[in-house]
Amino acid sequence: MKIAFLTPEYPHQRTGKSGGLGTSILNLATGLVKMGHQVSVLVYHQKIDAVFEENGITIYQIKNIKVKGLSLLLTQQKVQRLINKLYLQKKIEIIEAPDWTGFTAFIKPACPLVIRLNGSDTYFCHLDNRPVKLKNKFLESRALKKADGIISVSKYTAEVTKKLFDLKTEITVIPNSIDVEKFQPNYLPTKENTILYFGTLIRKKGLLELPYIFNEVVKTYPNAKLILIGKDSADKQSGNKSTWELMQPLFTPEALDNTDYLGLVPYNEIGEHIAKATVCVFPTFAEALPVSWIEAMALKKAIVASNIGWAPEVIDDGVNGFLVNPTNHKIYAEKIIKLLNNAALRHSFGNATRKKVEQTFAMEVVAKQSLNFYKKFLK
Repeated sequence: MKIAFLTPEYPHQRTGKSGGLGTSILNLATGLVKMGHQVSVLVYHQKIDAVFEENGITIYQIKNIKVKGLSLLLTQQKVQRLINKLYLQKKIEIIEAPDWTGFTAFIKPACPLVIRLNGSDTYFCHLDNRPVKLKNKFLESRALKKADGIISVSKYTAEVTKKLFDLKTEITVIPNSIDVEKFQPNYLPTKENTILYFGTLIRKKGLLELPYIFNEVVKTYPNAKLILIGKDSADKQSGNKSTWELMQPLFTPEALDNTDYLGLVPYNEIGEHIAKATVCVFPTFAEALPVSWIEAMALKKAIVASNIGWAPEVIDDGVNGFLVNPTNHKIYAEKIIKLLNNAALRHSFGNATRKKVEQTFAMEVVAKQSLNFYKKFLK
């Protein structure tokens, strides 16, 4: 099969920075190539037009057309021409796009178009209890209703999205995936009592709750260490340009002294930081299905995560991790402390998380599910 992915981001030095969306596309594309299928990735929002190949994946960089008031429409038309050209040349048979900001709303591809729900702007605004731009909601609604098929990375995201857009379309749930081979437990010695968060520093991921949680941990474990890895971001609610700046006054002096913010680190080094951690924490309020959780699980790490929405689809509370509402600072801290105190429990959770990743989130498993879905739309 010849599959194309349309995306605003992709993790490659030539295409710029990428978050979880780009990583999930890379993982799925890699799985499909390993199964013998032909994969193209069309990346818009680029500074140049170019084509290159890496690891069997053909990557098209698409430069946006900049004309005041017409940039989006003209860039959509440019992308449409490329898709249809590749289809006529028999280089693609089906294309998949994300729901974010409804980029495909006015694109008419000659081939079937599938949208995968990784969380639209409307979805995240709903979870954050903030207003969505009417333009974005209109484009996302139109894109979803025009799609030939819809996949969601979690059941929760599917249900919320159906309500928000009044969708009648059936949505198939296929989770995000990781390359399990790249996340092999190597049993590096852990740094004792080290708590790791990795991901964007942003309010919606619970980063303004984490200082209060860590303050409670330090009361019991004065030598506990909190490591933060990820891109700092502006806070829309306060107008502050840095979430890290907002976090610092929330720590007690003792807790702040025990906190290290490492900023962004190369993706290929994340595994080493995870391996060295005693416990990983994800106190987030807004996700679709986070790749970061799965990466930590693959490395057999004990996790304390948010209990909101999608979370039980990833972690089974008390079986392979703990799920707690991030606003319950003391209870959240108690779960972290329980894991710091109990190596046997950490080991038990770690074995269970690895098993679940291999069975549910491995890229080969998800690639097969995706292929079966694509086949429905090919003649």
